[in-house]
Amino acid sequence: MSLVLDAGAFVAVERADRHTVALIKQELLARRTPITHGGIVGQVWRGGAGRQANVARLLPALEITPLDEALGRRAGLLLGRTRTRDVIDAALVLLAADGDVLLTSDPADLAPLAAAAGLHVDIVRV
Repeated sequence: MSLVLDAGAFVAVERADRHTVALIKQELLARRTPITHGGIVGQVWRGGAGRQANVARLLPALEITPLDEALGRRAGLLLGRTRTRDVIDAALVLLAADGDVLLTSDPADLAPLAAAAGLHVDIVRV
């Protein structure tokens, strides 16, 4: 099982949301590396100062997949199947595998993408 982090998870970390921080810490203590992709980092990164200090400390502990041509093409196909437009969300869903947990502030956006990708994941609102 992997923990897959959407932008909402990073915002929750910025706010020091206890539930989100505990979930991520639990994964790290179990020697499982949470994952995300570079597009998500781009959505949330504003320099790492102030409130973002928590995000700055978290980033080195994550597996951050590049949003490259191959992932972009797969995301585009998924968007075509779902008739949606958010490539960042589609690419994030495609990082997941059956049994993974997606942390997000937008479960309604990710659920149809996961279903269309044939994934059985838990989508947890943060």
